Amino acid sequence: MLSKKTKYGLKALTFIARSGSEVPVQVGEIARGEQIPQKFLESILLTLRKSGILGSKKGKHGGYYLRKDPSEVLMTEVMRVLEGPIAMVPCVSLNFYEKCDDCPDEQACSVNKLMIQVRDSTLEVFKNTTLKDLSER
Repeated sequence: MLSKKTKYGLKALTFIARSGSEVPVQVGEIARGEQIPQKFLESILLTLRKSGILGSKKGKHGGYYLRKDPSEVLMTEVMRVLEGPIAMVPCVSLNFYEKCDDCPDEQACSVNKLMIQVRDSTLEVFKNTTLKDLSER
């Protein structure tokens, strides 16, 4: 299941992308517009800022803004920042691989074969979806 952190992060990014403004969007405006608890949203936006997806400006007219055009923000990047590994089990992860403790032979493992298909299908969707795609829907 998708975590609330990721769901709210996607909603916040979409809100910022839809604003289309050169002026940073304030946290309170996003929180009200998307019905996200403001304190929780602040920590999510901080994570996105630290990853380089968002930038921020302090002060009276401060807030958050996209550092790239929405068409350049791939869902693979967003999902890995907010959710972690895309693979459902560590033995099929491309970036966070770990051998499963309970599996003596990955090559013969039926779960491994299935999860590779799930990972590849999921990656295909994320690689071919940008923030611009989400904000236009």
